[in-house]
Amino acid sequence: MTIDGSGGPGAAPEDQGDTHFGFASVPLGEKQARVDDVFHKVASRYDVMNDFMSVGLHRVWKDVLVGMVKPTPGRPFNHLDVAGGTGDVAFRIARAGGPSTHVTVLDINGDMLAVGRDRAEKLGLDGLDFVEANAESLPFPDKTFDAYTIAFGIRNVPRIPVALREAYRVLKRGGRFLCLEFSPVDTPVLDKVYDAYSFTAIPAIGKVVTGDGAPYRYLVESIRKFPPAEEFRDMIADAGFQRASFTRLTGGVVAIHSGWKL
Repeated sequence: MTIDGSGGPGAAPEDQGDTHFGFASVPLGEKQARVDDVFHKVASRYDVMNDFMSVGLHRVWKDVLVGMVKPTPGRPFNHLDVAGGTGDVAFRIARAGGPSTHVTVLDINGDMLAVGRDRAEKLGLDGLDFVEANAESLPFPDKTFDAYTIAFGIRNVPRIPVALREAYRVLKRGGRFLCLEFSPVDTPVLDKVYDAYSFTAIPAIGKVVTGDGAPYRYLVESIRKFPPAEEFRDMIADAGFQRASFTRLTGGVVAIHSGWKL
């Protein structure tokens, strides 16, 4: 399922104009296709590159995220993991909650989902669904899920406010939104080291591992274009969530953002 973000007669202001694709400015309606192309190219090596890009720390960050979800073993728990095609977060949640936990993995990119399905089968994991759909137009009824996670995916969504409102819609009362995302680093010294590593090492490693460094240059640039944690917290609140907050990890390289549907 996709949604046309190109605007047109009667379109809302957020449907019109340009947006960013990394550091480039592109028509809003073109961004999704460009992002899809990036992830088609990197799907088979995505998790390997996550290890290189984060020096393995993404595993720790995801464990912290799942610890905040807190599915209760033995009690029914319906979870949605968005932009989670390869299953890295979903598998952790399924294991944490046990057989009573059902996880839906949603991604707009079929290649990423294919990797996730294959991994789930090899690991012998049950209780997961894999759905190809758009974060801006979730194919679920209102008040379906107990929790919603999105890890390193929200910055690739063309219309973030629309995706946040969809997250709010599909959560039950008492449900929690959790987003793990890179943040712009503004710590003296660390910011220069981080920039040097990001813009020089990561595209070079990407070229060696996947044969193409360009997708990783986009991913690095997209991090720099993502709003500061304080601004994104306010966007979460604007979507209707209560107690919007964030927790910085690893010197502010990433943050876990939280909001409750109360």
